Amino acid sequence: MSFCPPDKNCSLCPRLLAFRAQNMNKFPNYYNGPVEPFGSLDAKILIVGMAPGLNGANQTNRPFTGDYAGDVLYPALQKFGLAKGCYQRCKNDGFELIDTRVTNAVRCVPPQNKINTDEAKNCSQFLLKEILSMPNLKIILSLGAVSHQAVLRTLNYKLSAFKFAHGAVHKLNEHNLLLLDSYHTSRYNINTGLLTVPMFEKIIADVKHLLESSC
Repeated sequence: MSFCPPDKNCSLCPRLLAFRAQNMNKFPNYYNGPVEPFGSLDAKILIVGMAPGLNGANQTNRPFTGDYAGDVLYPALQKFGLAKGCYQRCKNDGFELIDTRVTNAVRCVPPQNKINTDEAKNCSQFLLKEILSMPNLKIILSLGAVSHQAVLRTLNYKLSAFKFAHGAVHKLNEHNLLLLDSYHTSRYNINTGLLTVPMFEKIIADVKHLLESSC
């Protein structure tokens, strides 16, 4: 199965389509479409967020790029040798991922930063094709419970068998993958102390250790 991203004018989700139309009028210089993944399909690590941020990836067309969540994610990846270059909140900054790919469970920005079940289901076909198109994939890092659930549903695992918990590692035996959970790197989670930068750096260190142990 080869990966094919959603069309720029994807209309699978009426609510997201209507929100996109609003944003095209309000932010005509933004990308305003299904955001493309970042990184190679040959990567061994896939990081899955929930959905693009309105003034982040929806603007730049690169996951986590242009908003606070990326300011936490990308420096952590670079610190542990999973990225190189200088992250500058724009798609053409020359920043590169190493053995890592970043994507979202839902590719279009949702109103109030919340997706619904139908939208996750509609977009799961793209996540499934993406995962199955990564021949070297060993670890999926889910940022947040919504991403965690989307990955499990996409791969047909029971949610009850894999409870979300920050730092938890789950074995997805049918696909020979490890699923690692982290709280999302959102500004809200950082500001409330649910997640700290050292906590997230520990997650990335764990990912690196798990990857090296699996080789």
